[in-house]
Amino acid sequence: MATGRTHRPATRGRGIPEATVARLPLYLRALTALSERSVPTVSSEELAAAAGVNSAKLRKDFSYLGSYGTRGVGYDVEYLVYQISRELGLTQDWPVVIVGIGNLGAALANYGGFASRGFRVAALLDADAGLAGRLVAGLPVRHIDELEAIVADNQVSIGVIATPAGAAQEVTDRLVAAGVTSILNFAPTVLSVPDGVDVRKVDLSIELQILAFHEQRKAGEERQDPDGDVPAVMPA
Repeated sequence: MATGRTHRPATRGRGIPEATVARLPLYLRALTALSERSVPTVSSEELAAAAGVNSAKLRKDFSYLGSYGTRGVGYDVEYLVYQISRELGLTQDWPVVIVGIGNLGAALANYGGFASRGFRVAALLDADAGLAGRLVAGLPVRHIDELEAIVADNQVSIGVIATPAGAAQEVTDRLVAAGVTSILNFAPTVLSVPDGVDVRKVDLSIELQILAFHEQRKAGEERQDPDGDVPAVMPA
């Protein structure tokens, strides 16, 4: 199986919009579930509902892949799984390093979804010398001083950062200098990277704040009177 450095997905070169790229994993998850149930074909409406998008958007997204389905039959599930996996670069092996093996880093190391999608955790790294050698998800934690050698030896192009915010930029700089060109950042901070390096940020606290906003809005709607008017504020 090829390693992560031998091939890059052609999504950008083929002009696939970033919004479409962001939806491809949703389609793949729904298609994989259908494949596991031995469902041979699926309509655009059924697949769109399973992925949480509208069918017109799905058909537009698939047109970028050159997949138009068959009228009256729908889409071939197995072929779409292959096609989307190939477009996302999941038909090859992508070695990944996780830096920061606290509670979050250890949970990520134990996440089974990495291996099932072609992401092989090559190493776990931490600055705490006391963690060195400890097994997490079957892998020994290695000291951060080994970062450059590990990236080179395993041809790592994707790094996952689960460090405290204060350490994230320094780790990023070292990863980039070592040759890593894609970073998944769980640290609650904005990273500065040079052109050619992609960063995806996952901030759970921000997602919770967005949910809190929606909950507050729903609570406000429930306090409205039956005519939809907001109750008048009584003078002080």
